[in-house]
Amino acid sequence: MTTSLHHRAIENLGTRIVSGNLPAGHVMLAEQLEVELKVSRSVIREAVRVLQSLGLVETTKRVGIRVLPPSRWNPFDPQVIRWRLASDARGAQLRSLAELRAAVEPAAAELAAQNAPAPLRLELVDVAYAMRDAGHNGEVPRFLELDIQFHSLLLSGSGNEMFANLMGQVAETLTGRTVHGLMPDHPHEAALQWHVDVAEAISRGDSAAARDASDRIMRRTMSQMSDTWTEQPRVFIPVRR
Repeated sequence: MTTSLHHRAIENLGTRIVSGNLPAGHVMLAEQLEVELKVSRSVIREAVRVLQSLGLVETTKRVGIRVLPPSRWNPFDPQVIRWRLASDARGAQLRSLAELRAAVEPAAAELAAQNAPAPLRLELVDVAYAMRDAGHNGEVPRFLELDIQFHSLLLSGSGNEMFANLMGQVAETLTGRTVHGLMPDHPHEAALQWHVDVAEAISRGDSAAARDASDRIMRRTMSQMSDTWTEQPRVFIPVRR
């Protein structure tokens, strides 16, 4: 029960902060949150600790719990990504993630063709063909599961642990696009084939072909979603001097 209340408090406050309902600079008091959320002080303390770790709030003695601006948030945390995808900033979040993936995934595909262990190469090919079948059949939940698995294997197969640690962010992106109706029931045939092309190029160790096919996937993804971020402002992080 305590865990459930803790999760509920984090979701409530995190969603409201990221959506702007609790704007930057807003100050909350623990005792007020206890009453509002109908939870104990210990639940509030734990929730605030989590939100602090995400850069969403800071606590100040004799002041309270202050909401921080987006420039202070941890943009790589899957919870923050999920909350942003559920907010009016969805387009901006999709743009940032698409640009990150466009920079990383083709490089990861190239590295995977050079470095991935044989079992991973075989699994990637199997997943790519299963994705194509699920896409043809309109099996949306199955396709999402396989899509996440495919891109996770791609990042892992690069042998670069920093790339591999983006698996959670990519999973939240793909899940968010599906949940919010931004994925077709039947993915485009070319995109399905490009996933197969990536997998087969990695399987045979063709790094240039793997990178090229992955780049085509990301360019199409960005083209498909660009309307969602028209006029959405960018977040500029101050440079530390």
